[in-house]
Amino acid sequence: MSRFTAVLSTGLAAVTTLALSACGAGDVTAAAGTSEDPVRIGVVNTGDAYWDTFTDLAEEQGITVELVNFSDYQLPNQGLTDGDLDLNQFQHLQFLAGYNTASGQDLTPIAATAVYPLGLYSQSHDSVEGIPEGGEVAIPNDDTNQARALLVLQEAGLIALRDGGSAFSTPADVLEDESRVSVTPVDAAQTALALQDVDASIINNDFVGDAGLTSDDAIFSDDPDSAAAAPYINVFAARADDADNEVFRQLVEIYHSPEVEEGVLEASGDTGVIKDNPAAELQEILSGIEADAS
Repeated sequence: MSRFTAVLSTGLAAVTTLALSACGAGDVTAAAGTSEDPVRIGVVNTGDAYWDTFTDLAEEQGITVELVNFSDYQLPNQGLTDGDLDLNQFQHLQFLAGYNTASGQDLTPIAATAVYPLGLYSQSHDSVEGIPEGGEVAIPNDDTNQARALLVLQEAGLIALRDGGSAFSTPADVLEDESRVSVTPVDAAQTALALQDVDASIINNDFVGDAGLTSDDAIFSDDPDSAAAAPYINVFAARADDADNEVFRQLVEIYHSPEVEEGVLEASGDTGVIKDNPAAELQEILSGIEADAS
């Protein structure tokens, strides 16, 4: 799947506080964005410099923001559900759908932030066309990235997936008779190391450097505007009752200011692609993912 005048809580202390102080989403209202009642946003890396820019710009517009840092991806959604957060910004729609489906909650996206293309890399071939019939491609084996990797390979024309594939596809859905390559799931951290043994590998951005590569070395990346990439758009999420909150809308506009967007791209090593899909479109994509999961 993210101080100054604004208040910042970090690390374990924030996680512990939020984990212990659930009060029930039905008993809370959105923060006013004042110094006495700041908007609390859960993120996973307050160290990214663009958050400084974001909170400073918000303060200039009279909105006080409190960033709450997490190291555990499972906690920001629970904190939002419990009312300890007003927003969170750390996840893509696929992850949010997984939380809502498993917990029976209705957290909702109110704005898009960015999508991070997933790349196919090779040490043996300079192009997708150079990968031979019967070649082998390594993919991450965790559920979310595995499905996306399969969709990337289908988009590249290397495999075909049963029923066109979805955000829940698995290697069992690869149609062997219609595919040029076989896939080998490995731990995401091993996809870069696997390059010496396979024709190509789908590597998450976090591990590209492990192979001595940059995103420019990818021989194929998914189209950030394609339907297959839609579940992986990162979003601001809120409780459903707060989806139309005016202060939150102002914060979304601030996030999409040129100064903040520039910082977001810099923090991603220029691999990110800024997205500004309307909230209604994001909610429709989320509903589709949740329907597929049920």
